[in-house]
Amino acid sequence: MVLFLVAVFLGISCFNSVSDGKTKQNEDKKNIENVPVSNKETNPPATRMVPESFSALAEMASPAVVNIQTVRTAKTKNMFRQFRGGPPNSGPFNDDDQMNDFFNKFFNPDQQKEFKQRSLGSGFIIDKEGYIVTNNHVVEGSDKIKVILKNEKEYNAVIIGRDPNTDLALIKIKDENNLPVLKLGDSDALKVGQWVVAIGSPFGLEHTVTAGIVSAKGRVIGSGPYDDYIQTDASINPGNSGGPLLNMNGEVIGINTIIIAGGQGIGFAIPVNLARGIIDQLKQHGDVTRGWLGITIQDLPSDLSEYFGIKGGKGVLVSDIIPGDPADKAGIKAKDIITEINGQKIDSSRTLLKIIAGMGVGKNVKIKILRDGKEKMFNVEIAKRMDEKIASNRNSTKNEADEIGIRVANLSPEMARRYDISEKEGVIVVAVDSEGKAAEAGIVPGDIIKEINHQPVKSVREYAELLKKIQKNKPFNMFLWRDKVGYILVKIETK
Repeated sequence: MVLFLVAVFLGISCFNSVSDGKTKQNEDKKNIENVPVSNKETNPPATRMVPESFSALAEMASPAVVNIQTVRTAKTKNMFRQFRGGPPNSGPFNDDDQMNDFFNKFFNPDQQKEFKQRSLGSGFIIDKEGYIVTNNHVVEGSDKIKVILKNEKEYNAVIIGRDPNTDLALIKIKDENNLPVLKLGDSDALKVGQWVVAIGSPFGLEHTVTAGIVSAKGRVIGSGPYDDYIQTDASINPGNSGGPLLNMNGEVIGINTIIIAGGQGIGFAIPVNLARGIIDQLKQHGDVTRGWLGITIQDLPSDLSEYFGIKGGKGVLVSDIIPGDPADKAGIKAKDIITEINGQKIDSSRTLLKIIAGMGVGKNVKIKILRDGKEKMFNVEIAKRMDEKIASNRNSTKNEADEIGIRVANLSPEMARRYDISEKEGVIVVAVDSEGKAAEAGIVPGDIIKEINHQPVKSVREYAELLKKIQKNKPFNMFLWRDKVGYILVKIETK
């Protein structure tokens, strides 16, 4: 009986304790609600925006992501012949033809052995007809392409088209059943700091899912003329190439393509908005046709902007014109400043390249330029881009230098061939005194002097006359052409 009463007493005490606790919690809650709210957030919004899970996105997207296995036929190099440096059918016994014939008969050193080279990559299905987007470097040169889906079904794929300039490729598989597909999103709407997910086969580990954020947009890393990469810290490794980079809606906003060796947390993806038009062309024609003006352009640094009297430094400088190409036919000239194309402001050479490359061949565009401080408008018909290879070979010549430390010569056809340059007017720098004022300013052999203090230089005589007019102890500007670089402006100190 005593034990029973004690138990009842303890039970009532516990109940009262819990009730008191709940009452206190309610009072505390009311007190918290009555506290004035500050405009300054204690925790930044990002800490509350971390997704609880990526599992739903991964489950939805993974079936449309494929593992790509390729086989290439490669040939071994003749290491013996490479070491000896001899021509085919020669041998190690110098002029002993009998011994050389014996050696070649039994050892056959000129025979190249073939072997199979295997590689891995990723891709994703974009429509139910079986079209798959991947990287060009994943499938280039392949003899056989095998595609494996998440359900382990295997297919032989064929290449529909490739674009080495952007490292994109389109391949195709056949399947009468409905294939899972991924929707293409809008990479322009992507913001730095947003969450993204990468799916692929790093090191052959199929359908690996990694997550991270957009670290930067519009990255130029020197891989080609159309660099415009999304940078992400989502883990990307060899084998991820060609796989999708997804936003939180499961839409493709990039194609994973490049990693930096030794740079953990640094990966790059091709924006899907850049890829979209290329994919369409590959699907329709099997190749990519880009627009072409026939000009060489360069950005306008502050010194050149000031030199040309351009406020704000907007526009790009036409540094060279290819004779007979669209810009030349329309009347555009070297040293023109392109400020607008079809009403769109041009703030960099990269912007201009993207706009023109994306335009259809035969289309007419309106190009606004600045020439000698005056605006002019030209109608230009876009042509098909032709790949060009421009070589540069700069050699110095030992000659006596002038007062600023250079030796110049008239730009003759022979000089142009010697220095492998395309310019036709000006005087060429053939020697530079390493201790002179010109060397300090960065002038090198092969530079073409076009102007001195805005005065044109077309001959050695004009150059010498203009140099004589320079006031002592006063700096002057020299406007140069440098092959593979374009126009540059240097300031020569005469003190």
